[in-house]
Amino acid sequence: MEVFAAAVELGSFSAAGRHLRLTPSAVSKLITRIEDRLGVRLLLRSTRALRLTPEGERYLARARRILGDIEDTEREIASGAEAAPRGRVRVNALVGFGVRCVVPLIPEFLARYPEVELDLTLTDSIVDLMEGRVDVALRSGALRDSTLKARKILESRRVVIASPAYLTRHGTPQTPADLARHNCLLFNFRQNPFEWPFRDPETGEVAAQQVSGKFFGDNGPTLRQLCLEGLGLARLGEFHVAPDLAAGRLVRVLERYNPEDIELIHAIFADHQHLPARVRVFVDFLAERMRRER
Repeated sequence: MEVFAAAVELGSFSAAGRHLRLTPSAVSKLITRIEDRLGVRLLLRSTRALRLTPEGERYLARARRILGDIEDTEREIASGAEAAPRGRVRVNALVGFGVRCVVPLIPEFLARYPEVELDLTLTDSIVDLMEGRVDVALRSGALRDSTLKARKILESRRVVIASPAYLTRHGTPQTPADLARHNCLLFNFRQNPFEWPFRDPETGEVAAQQVSGKFFGDNGPTLRQLCLEGLGLARLGEFHVAPDLAAGRLVRVLERYNPEDIELIHAIFADHQHLPARVRVFVDFLAERMRRER
C-alpha cells in the first residue's frame, strides 16, 4: 500500500523507488502483485505518466486511511502513551468558508501541531470522501450519507447586504417588493436563484420574493467582492461579511423582514471507530475556534 501510494503521489515508479530506496522494477512488481491479487487494474501506465483507474482511486483512498491508522498506532505503542498528532490532513472546504474562516487559522493550527501537514482544497463542488482524497470536508446543508459523520462547526444567519455607495445611487429598498427595481447578485447553483425568503413582520409568515439580477456566481467571496464594488445586493451567510459590516463597508438591508434562516457548516468525515489523531485534532481545533469567535 505504501509503495502504491508513493507511486501515485510522486508520479512515477522511479520517483517512488528513490523515495522508498527501491528499484523502479521492484516498485512495478509490487504494484502488479496487488493488481493480480485483486484481479483489477489500479494504474494505467504510459511512458509519461501514471493514471488511476476508478478502482485505483478507491484503493488509494482506503490505503491512505489504513496507512495513517498504522502510523498512529505504532507511534502510540512506541512512545508508551498517546503521541503528538502527525501526518497529512486532507481538507476540502467551501470556497467562502475556507477563505473567510479556515485560511486565517492555518498558522495557529500548524504552530500548535508542528508535526501535522495540512492539504487544503477550496471548492463548492460536491466531493466523495470515500473515493476522493479527502479526510475532512467542510460543507453546508444536511448530511445525506449515513456512512459518514458530521460535527457542527459554524451556524450563521443569512443577511441581505449592499454597499453604502450602491444604496446612495439606487436607493435603499424598504420592503422586499422594492427589490424588483434592484440588481441582485445571485448564486448559479441554487435550484431557484430568483427567489429570496422574507418574513412578514406582522403575521410572521415567510414567503418567497422574486428577484432578478445581471450576475450569477458560484461562491460567496465573489458576490461579497462585487457588493463592495457597488454592483448590487446579495444574500449571504453573515460569516462572509462580518468584518465588512463592522467596518461600514457593507450594510444590512431589509433586516425587519429577515426570516432568520441559518446557514450551517459541518465537518464531515468517514465513520471510523478510531479517527486518526491528526484528523481529530483538526476538527476539534476548528470547532473550538469557531465557537470562540461567535
